[in-house]
Amino acid sequence: MDIETMQHFGLAKELEKADYFETEHYKTMLSNVKLAIKSGGIIALTGIVGIGKTVSLRRIQQAIGEENKILVSKSLVTEKRNVTINTLFTALFTDLARKKDGKFPTQPEKRERKLQTLIKELNKPVALFIDEAHNLHSRTLVSLKCLIELVQDAPGILAVVIVGHPKLANDLRNPALEEIGARAKLFEFNPLGTSGSKFIEWLLKNCSKDKVKPYDIFTKEAIDLFANRLITPLQIIYYLTRALEKSYQLGEKPVSTTTAQAILSPDLNSLEPNLARHGYNIMTLSDYLNINRREVKSYLRGQLAPSRIEEIDKEILKLGIAV
Repeated sequence: MDIETMQHFGLAKELEKADYFETEHYKTMLSNVKLAIKSGGIIALTGIVGIGKTVSLRRIQQAIGEENKILVSKSLVTEKRNVTINTLFTALFTDLARKKDGKFPTQPEKRERKLQTLIKELNKPVALFIDEAHNLHSRTLVSLKCLIELVQDAPGILAVVIVGHPKLANDLRNPALEEIGARAKLFEFNPLGTSGSKFIEWLLKNCSKDKVKPYDIFTKEAIDLFANRLITPLQIIYYLTRALEKSYQLGEKPVSTTTAQAILSPDLNSLEPNLARHGYNIMTLSDYLNINRREVKSYLRGQLAPSRIEEIDKEILKLGIAV
């Protein structure tokens, strides 16, 4: 957002620079997650794109670090499909090893024994965080169980916190992954729901100058429109910013429902973007449905025979996604 738009509406900072907004659901869930980490095991946090998983993850890591009772390790590899159990061993040694421990071994048997010795000497629970975990290979997910058991034999406590789209939760519920899914503690981030208007008003207040009120920036009707159409903080910040820029160009203040309606995409909540928010792009759907990508594209465009569309609809509904 340019400085002229911000000055026009009395904003002190851009909307994406706002502080952290917590609903009661978020507060309760994050408290439960921190409690689960202290017990160890596999902890899965899932939510649609833009719901605030990564920001919440940072807050959990920060809170744990400040308490200094649990050691934190993170896998930083950006291409999660390439993450293997070897990658996670490297992350643990890199974050936990001290200078006196020297180089960690790469030969499996020696590596496992070295990690057990290190965990025992540190004498603190360890939390290993893996973001974008919906892209992890199923073999890596299964290997997490062995990694946790290895640390337990040290003896020690390891919590592996895997964070991802709802696809991750569906993968863990798959009978083929029962070995790991049945052991995982699952927490799901809910959309803003009825807190949408409250979030927008808080967002505007948090980013505006003193004495500037939310309704000085957006009309109540425009705020209600966005709250009804948008479901995540990411969506809200994006479309509010676009509305502010458009309204400034028109010389309008506050932003009206007409301007708000004009910048909202008509396909905002259609099937394809909704699937993508849950972690199912064309390639992933092709694998899940066991059909080629061309047929997936035809399905999304409504170009298949009605009977075939109905068959695929039933499979999509199994993912918990409305069609």
